[in-house]
Amino acid sequence: MKIRTSLLTLALVMGLAGASQAADLVRKVDSFDLVVDQSGSMMMKMEGSKMTKAAGAKQVLTSVVEALPDLGYQSSAHTVAPAGAVTAYGAFDRAAMKNGLATLKTEGKIFGQLTPMGDGFSALAGEYANMARPAAVVLASDGASNVGVDPVAEVAAIYNAQPGLCFHVVSFADTEEGQAVLDKIAGLKDCSVSVKGADLLADQKALNQFVADVFYTEGVDDALVLHGVNFAFNSYALDDKAKGVLDEAAAILKGKNVNITLEGWTDSIGSDAYNMKLSQNRASAVKAYLVEQGVPASSINAIGMGKSFKFDNATEEGRYLNRRVEFIFN
Repeated sequence: MKIRTSLLTLALVMGLAGASQAADLVRKVDSFDLVVDQSGSMMMKMEGSKMTKAAGAKQVLTSVVEALPDLGYQSSAHTVAPAGAVTAYGAFDRAAMKNGLATLKTEGKIFGQLTPMGDGFSALAGEYANMARPAAVVLASDGASNVGVDPVAEVAAIYNAQPGLCFHVVSFADTEEGQAVLDKIAGLKDCSVSVKGADLLADQKALNQFVADVFYTEGVDDALVLHGVNFAFNSYALDDKAKGVLDEAAAILKGKNVNITLEGWTDSIGSDAYNMKLSQNRASAVKAYLVEQGVPASSINAIGMGKSFKFDNATEEGRYLNRRVEFIFN
């Protein structure tokens, strides 16, 4: 049975959320932040060009915004080195984002400037706590960092504290050291996409491909939220409503050649460590029930994702919706 067929069958029979059955494009992330390096080294000319690296980064990110289909994202934009806000977090507004990017500096003092990239990431960590998940951070930088905390270690710390986030790199590096820093950031997670800024400036197809790789996919979404399979606060017990939904899912899935990842999530109340364990227990509870109904255990991978910000944690309804398990068809 093909994955697409499985997804549509589940969506139609079970009333699953997240399956864009009629749309051609489906978002890969629910939110994103554009991060632009404004350090002195970025004010230097790009190799073989009259354009500064900062101007190149500004042009690339503006082109990304222009090419991005409006699929209901939440978004923001910031600078690092120095750290600052460009566009406030909220519903993606193409015009507002372009206006914010238009304020970025493209020329400035080059020498005698310190570049605290890692400190900039530290300052952004708090901003990312409330981003809807999954979330993308697109970093346009030359990788230069000569003061403050290690930027690679700081991104790793953000990952450890905030599941569901992924950094992507647009490199304007012109030194081996700078490129090495960016490569290490991109290498921290398999989800990261790393490209050369010069390539995106020169080739619209390459830019469009980058946008697709980071932000959306074609066809049916491979992440499905099961309506009714939500959990009480601080619990991973399945109630009768959840069991009824899973009975229908099992009837469709058993005997089919389909591999599934179950992602467990929690609301934002409590410590990261506790919620990671609780989210794993929720995913494992759903797996155990499906296996009891005849779905092969070998076809199901259950993982805990920790805290979710997909829905509004400021409301009881939003917290309830965040306490969920999603189906991912591999």
